[in-house]
Order: sequence, then C-alpha cells, then structure tokens
Amino acid sequence: MALDLHSVCFDAIDPELVARFWAGVLGWEPADDDPERPHGAVTLAPPAGSGFRLRFAPTREAKSLQNRIHFDLTSETKAEQDATVARALDAGARHIDIGQGPDADHVVLADPEGNEFCVIEAGNGFLAGCGFLGAVNCDGTREVGYFWSQALGWPLVWDQDEETAIQSPQGGAKITWSGPPLMPRPAKSRQHFDLVPATDTDQRAEVERLISLGAKRIDSGQGDVSWVVMADPDGNEFCVLATRG
Repeated sequence: MALDLHSVCFDAIDPELVARFWAGVLGWEPADDDPERPHGAVTLAPPAGSGFRLRFAPTREAKSLQNRIHFDLTSETKAEQDATVARALDAGARHIDIGQGPDADHVVLADPEGNEFCVIEAGNGFLAGCGFLGAVNCDGTREVGYFWSQALGWPLVWDQDEETAIQSPQGGAKITWSGPPLMPRPAKSRQHFDLVPATDTDQRAEVERLISLGAKRIDSGQGDVSWVVMADPDGNEFCVLATRG
C-alpha cells in the first residue's frame, strides 16, 4: 500500500464545537501530532491509535445541501442503538428526515452543524465486525469505488447493483458508494479525504500514480500549501499530504 487514509475532513463554522460533539459520540481523543493541520482546525484520533482520523477545518460557508458523505454507527442491540441516539441528542444532535420513511430501522440524525449520520439497527450483517464507526457512506459511482480501491490498496468487499464498498486489510470501517442517482454537487464539498504517502514513497510519485488512475489536480483556492488538492473521477476533492503526522 502506497497511500494511507489519514483523515476524513469536515468543513465547520465552529470546528471545536463539532469536534467536541464527535469526540463525545465516538469516544475519540484530540490529536496534537498533526503538523499539516490548517490553522484553526481540530483533529481527533481513535483510542486504539490506528485507523483514520477526523479533522474539522474552519470555513465561513454554512451547509446548504445534504452531504455526499455520512457516517454509519453500528449497534449490537436495540438498547445500544437507543443509547447511542440518546447520547448524540444530549450532545447536540437532532432527528432529521432525508426520506428514510417511518418504517426504517436505522435512525437518521444530524450533528450541531447539520452533518447527517445514521445509527444502524442491531443485526446489520453488512457492517458486522466493522467497529462502532461501521462505514463512511459516500454518494458515488461504481467506477469511483474501483478508483479508491486502487488508490488505497483496499480490496473490494462489495460490488453489486452499481454499489461498491472497500475495507482496509486490517479491518475497521468500510467505505461505501451508493451508486446512481447521484446527489446535487455543491461548488465545494464540505467533506473530503486526506491521504498520506507510506514511509517508503513520496508525495510527488503518489500524485502521479493517482493521475494515472483517473484523478486530476485542481485549484480550490488553497494557495501555497504543502498538500496537493486533487479530484477523483467523480469530481470529489481530496488532498495528498506531504508528511504523516
């Protein structure tokens, strides 16, 4: 594997507020060893010290559309699902309707800045063994699932009816793509992936490899920064960092 998923990054009006919410819901801790963190950003790391992080970066743009990425949180029992929902509501979440219908077994919530997430019912076989943060659920095509499988070196664990999913060989959360129809695309996504080269590779070589897989470099107004901003074949922004942190 030449690239690791360093973090899933959220734009936030109040990064500290949103980070506190997710730290409380997930039980993750602030991470100070993040040298490429933008000014004013907050990073959380999982307690085990492995897997990707969450990064909350400041923005002045309020959320206006449904996010193209959301988290699926798992439950072992109905009581555990209810407890997760109650903990999230106490921390500032709210119930929302995105068309799930009254008979849905999962619960759809939004964090204090409106970022959608789902608390999945007990007995969901697809997310069995993935951990509490079971999936990073993305809007995207089958082709973009193939791209990310090659980019990260994560095998496909689902490829059916234009829906795809990948998972690290070490386990943990799956990344899924739901297939068409695709959601409306904002001018700039409020969430993106931050990637970091493995220790025996360099940023420039990895950028060229990603281009060969179908990505492209883009200008999102980032200015003179150490990371490279790119877009995957669906046009979703992501960044390739220069150091692991």
